[in-house]
Amino acid sequence: MVALPLTTDRTKFLRLALAADAIVTGGNGLVYLAFAAPVSTLLGPDAGLLRGIGAFLIVYGAAVGLLATRRPIAPAATRAVIALNILWPLGSIAAVVTGAAGLTTIGAAWAIAQALVVALFAELQITGLRKSRTEGE
Repeated sequence: MVALPLTTDRTKFLRLALAADAIVTGGNGLVYLAFAAPVSTLLGPDAGLLRGIGAFLIVYGAAVGLLATRRPIAPAATRAVIALNILWPLGSIAAVVTGAAGLTTIGAAWAIAQALVVALFAELQITGLRKSRTEGE
């Protein structure tokens, strides 16, 4: 029988949380960019605004994905991602409450659902950052 080595990579959870964020964010950005007109009709914001948001999300998703591949993962960069992932839900809720983005009812529901997902990514990344510092110590 061959003994398999135990993995001691304390950053695995954080890497997965960052990678999942990158995939979902980048995918969302691609949809906004490629299908801005029909998404605008469904959600409410102007197609130009959705294209801008889409482009930002693609770049942001790529940066988060790159961060997930770094060895070691930079804690300061991770904290910046977490901060932005906390700000996004706050902005989404503000857009729903103020009506500033011209959201439809479906758009408001989408903004709230998206805010919850992004907040979950922030929580997973906070947990991953803590685990990367404390496991095995």
